[in-house]
Amino acid sequence: MFLPFDITHPHVALVEQHIETPRVDNVPEAIRDEMARLDVAKKVRPGMAIALTAGSRGINGIPTILATVAGELKRAGAEPFIVPSMGSHGGATADGQLHVLHTLGVTEEAVGCPIRASMETVQIGRTPEGIPVHMDRLAAGADGIVVVNRVKAHTDYSGPVESGLMKMLTIGLGKHLGALTAHRHAILLSYATVIASVGREVIRRAPLLFGLGVIENAYDETAAVVASWPHDFEATDRALLERAKQIMPRLPFERLDVLIVDEMGKEISGTGMDTNVVGRRMNLSEPALASPHVTRIVVRDLSARTYGSAIGIGLADFTTQRLVDKMDRQPTYINCLTANAPENGRIPMIGATDREAVDWAFLTCGAVEPADVRLTRILNTLHLERFYASEALRSEIEANQRLKIVSAWEPLAFDPTGALTPDRVS
Repeated sequence: MFLPFDITHPHVALVEQHIETPRVDNVPEAIRDEMARLDVAKKVRPGMAIALTAGSRGINGIPTILATVAGELKRAGAEPFIVPSMGSHGGATADGQLHVLHTLGVTEEAVGCPIRASMETVQIGRTPEGIPVHMDRLAAGADGIVVVNRVKAHTDYSGPVESGLMKMLTIGLGKHLGALTAHRHAILLSYATVIASVGREVIRRAPLLFGLGVIENAYDETAAVVASWPHDFEATDRALLERAKQIMPRLPFERLDVLIVDEMGKEISGTGMDTNVVGRRMNLSEPALASPHVTRIVVRDLSARTYGSAIGIGLADFTTQRLVDKMDRQPTYINCLTANAPENGRIPMIGATDREAVDWAFLTCGAVEPADVRLTRILNTLHLERFYASEALRSEIEANQRLKIVSAWEPLAFDPTGALTPDRVS
């Protein structure tokens, strides 16, 4: 597309970022220790049917985590089974949610127990604010429920409790109807209010057995596992959230002119790109993020495991024809409508190639000389241990003991087809 002048690109280098990485060396042993600490076996009666939640967020080693919990429950005489617990993900169908689990390695063979998928819900109560509380019919009919989820910063709001056990009670186990109901009420009441209120009602009404909160480090390794009784879910979420935020990956710059994201996807973040990383939040009921400030965002592609869902594409200013060709509007729109966030499905300007989309970002990021453009290129918002940075950031990189330049400074490069090289940050 015609531009009034040629765009000149800055030199970039590959940078490694050292991020605090606490790690659990033996996850099954840690889970067994936590279950023993609570003495869960004493709560189990022979023959109890116990539902285990399994979400869609790509928790590292989730088949092993679920298999370990299921194995301990079976040793105590229970009959565990898995219920997909992911709101509207998987196209809001039972088969779609089964497919999501299978691609994450969660199969009956891997976890050692049946997987029972249904989108049917039952209403188990109503919050003091009048919010109907929906729950997966199979889980609600079980003798017990074990809630398993990763605890992390939420992409749509900030609060004492964000993504974790309480969110799994509200959104994951609520299936499509429960997630839609919660998000609709959050527009007026706030996400923090709805997650807490619905979660508390589930704790009062549902046959919950215990919960297992997991946090991960910047390399997707398990950093901690904590078992909790239902009445302690909120406290466990608060404590683990504080720890998770301390070790979560972030961009080490407060201001960027251009951010290039190689891939986005729902398994990477609920909004495709983590809003806490890109510094943008499209949420009518929540305040904007103060930092980082990014003038222009280019997103190049969809991840393989997002299955066509491009929720969050609206966070970007520019994208590529490659990404749009992979976009499946049905799951994208289902995810956006369920979240009451149609703005997250808005398609930005579409470049025929990477080069065109990047050139447009340079053209519109302000009257900045090419050599002075503050640019970062990342694989995705989950993996920030390696990224490309422009020479304008060199002094900040060299002054930061956590950062190390590991390649020569070379011009931002494109192949003859207009694709960025290398193909991905690695």
